[in-house]
Amino acid sequence: MSERLPNFIYLGPSKAGSTWLHEVLIRHPQIYMTGAKDLYFFDRYYDRGLEWYRGHFTDARPEHRVMGEVCQEYLSSPESAERMHDCLGDDLRLMVTIREPAARAFSAYLYMRKHGVFEGSFREALETRPGMIDHSRYASLLSSYTERFGREAIYCGVFDDLQEDPQAFIDELLTWLGVEPMVLDASSLEARLPASKARSVPVARLVKYGANWARQRNAGTLIGRVKRSRAVQGALYKPLEADRPLLSDDDAQWVRERLVSEIVRLEEMFGVELRRRWNWPA
Repeated sequence: MSERLPNFIYLGPSKAGSTWLHEVLIRHPQIYMTGAKDLYFFDRYYDRGLEWYRGHFTDARPEHRVMGEVCQEYLSSPESAERMHDCLGDDLRLMVTIREPAARAFSAYLYMRKHGVFEGSFREALETRPGMIDHSRYASLLSSYTERFGREAIYCGVFDDLQEDPQAFIDELLTWLGVEPMVLDASSLEARLPASKARSVPVARLVKYGANWARQRNAGTLIGRVKRSRAVQGALYKPLEADRPLLSDDDAQWVRERLVSEIVRLEEMFGVELRRRWNWPA
């Protein structure tokens, strides 16, 4: 039984490949990942205590050089950075995957539509749900982590690289983590949980409610198994095809105008070129 705590955490944001990353890393023989992603310990369930959190890693073995979890909400949680530092110390390694903000927000909008929790337009979602924008304030959100852990402790991946070459994306991350390379199989080269819509909106809402209920009762591993089941996903959802909503140029520009200063700061923090790559005005 392992008494170690994790030394690697994926912080977020949402809609930037976290499910894919978890499903790849969980297969690596030198990496131990929790059975389900999104433990939410450092934001929602911190009152359950460190021993509760430690219990998710008891099956780790000596050959697991990296122990970690993927939780896409930690980046936007004001308390998580300090809590991680208090519990896991200075040597924790952290990761984010940066996605073009308008595309990330639109993906979040499609997810809400998928689960039947929002029926309005994308612009209405942007104007009524602050998180649609705030979760892409990357520089501001990362500052609490750089202050406590330092810039060198954070691996900043770019979602475009994951889309263009998943193998190269994972190669670079595994090198940074200090573990052996792995060759992705065909299933790992495919998109995980692509944009879709519910076959039945009431059933989708019930499933979403049930997942939250299960997490509150410490059944996160069961949720992970359900998410991995292509049969279950196929029964609940169908791909968006002809009726798929599209991101308009006006809506994309609306998002970019509100976040350009964040992206400029992020480029300076991590030495990455993002505006040029995303064809934003310089």
